[in-house]
Amino acid sequence: MPLYIYLVFFVIGIYIVHLIRLFILSQDNIPMALFIKALKEENSGSFEEAIVSYENALGKFVKINYHNSLKNKITEKLKILHTVIEYKKNSNFVR
Repeated sequence: MPLYIYLVFFVIGIYIVHLIRLFILSQDNIPMALFIKALKEENSGSFEEAIVSYENALGKFVKINYHNSLKNKITEKLKILHTVIEYKKNSNFVR
């Protein structure tokens, strides 16, 4: 058999493995569900519950090494939420 036929089979094999990997990762997408839940809680104004959900989602993302940009976004949101909560606590004491 010519060499290019082996190359075609190799490329097809890599493509199939990639599709299987994407299918498995899309099935068990618990971190993304936690992230969406945290966004809803943040938009409704319950910041403490949003922080808990963000931390849970961040823990799940760290375990599977997936979506590095989303991990960075979650850490930034956690910093902002902690700042907002501290601001609200300090503004309650001002007359």
